[in-house]
Amino acid sequence: MAGPHPAVAAARVGVRRALAAHGLERCTVLVACSGGPDSLALAAAAAFELPRSGGVAGAVVVDHGLQEGSGEVAEAAADACCALGLAPVQVVAPTVQRGPGGPEEAARTARHEALAAAARSLGADAVLLGHTRDDQAEQVLLGLARGSGTRSLSGMPSARVLPGSPRVLLLRPLLGLAREETEAVCAELGLAPWQDPHNGDTRFTRVRARNALRHLEDTLGPGLPAALARSADLLRDDADALQEVADTAYRELGDPPWPVPALTDLHPAVRRRLWQRLATEHGSPSGALTGRHLRAVDDLLLRWHGQGPIDLPGGLRAHRAEGRMWLERAGTG
Repeated sequence: MAGPHPAVAAARVGVRRALAAHGLERCTVLVACSGGPDSLALAAAAAFELPRSGGVAGAVVVDHGLQEGSGEVAEAAADACCALGLAPVQVVAPTVQRGPGGPEEAARTARHEALAAAARSLGADAVLLGHTRDDQAEQVLLGLARGSGTRSLSGMPSARVLPGSPRVLLLRPLLGLAREETEAVCAELGLAPWQDPHNGDTRFTRVRARNALRHLEDTLGPGLPAALARSADLLRDDADALQEVADTAYRELGDPPWPVPALTDLHPAVRRRLWQRLATEHGSPSGALTGRHLRAVDDLLLRWHGQGPIDLPGGLRAHRAEGRMWLERAGTG
């Protein structure tokens, strides 16, 4: 008997490997499903794999409420998940609070909070996201455009802790698949994915990155998304190693303000990670913090001649005075 379509098999293998890598075969796992082709293909793969390994596959549909008719789209996605055999299925509608990081950052924050709440209420051990190799390539391209460092260029990790739920993992089982493969999964299984109109709206940076990637592929030749994704994989090990050194330095420095001599003794790559961590912990949106900001803070350390504080995204300022460095909210010093 013939096996499944190659794209269907690839999606199932991606889910199977992700579950096995983290010992989740017999656990409760939720698919974050928007109803689009990527998340719907993921939902179908999870619905196939989890019951066979002794686990439970459910779904959570996040209705951001940012488009007309979003409620109907969310209900249709939930119905599709139920038809695939996923249970429990929950629709959540978080409030998106606009902040300094822009609408995409605000929607991402609200989505993570909603996923964390759903995971807690449904007793899930992991949430699966439908990001593909093309999403990874776009992420790397955005990092290049921002002038970001190794961590940003290493793209999205295949696994991380869900913000707000330290005991719940976020997994991306489809990072090895191209977007056309998830579309092929939906076509093969007779699924009717929703096509998000925001995917063509160039007001969003990710849409512009997608368009730029297509242009670059037309110019440089096919295979660019896969090459960028491979670069991300190679850079991730380097970024992880540097982060371990920076985490050790962070613990040894203790709470800010930090003495200037202790900071100047550190490698610049380590210091940049210290500034990044300190800024994000004080509320600076990670997507808005660029290499230019980090270099400016480093210049305050190395080339100080009495100048005032450095402004950072999120209303933060980096200060140097009396041989020490620290960050604080603007207007609190």
